[in-house]
Amino acid sequence: MQSTPEGPGPNKTRKGVWNIFWLFGLTIFLLVIFLPGYTKLQELRDRNRELETKIKQLNIENALLQQEAKRIESDPVYQEKIARERMGVVRKGEVPVKIVPEKKSR
Repeated sequence: MQSTPEGPGPNKTRKGVWNIFWLFGLTIFLLVIFLPGYTKLQELRDRNRELETKIKQLNIENALLQQEAKRIESDPVYQEKIARERMGVVRKGEVPVKIVPEKKSR
């Protein structure tokens, strides 16, 4: 009896299907294990970028406020301006005048 080369035998085909099945199963298993961690890592990286941007903005705001504080401490004219505009302080003998905007009626 001679064997004929008609293609792989039934055992080889069955082995190939099992190999594909195990490879697919292993892939799914790895995805289930590592995907949530990877997703969390990406979320944390995004949050880190947002916080770094906010820190930069707050540092700029802090520098501006420090400049204004120095100006208030050292400039008496600016002190008076702030006192008048923000706190409503008036000098002796001055009459405070408050302008109330007119309400528009329908």
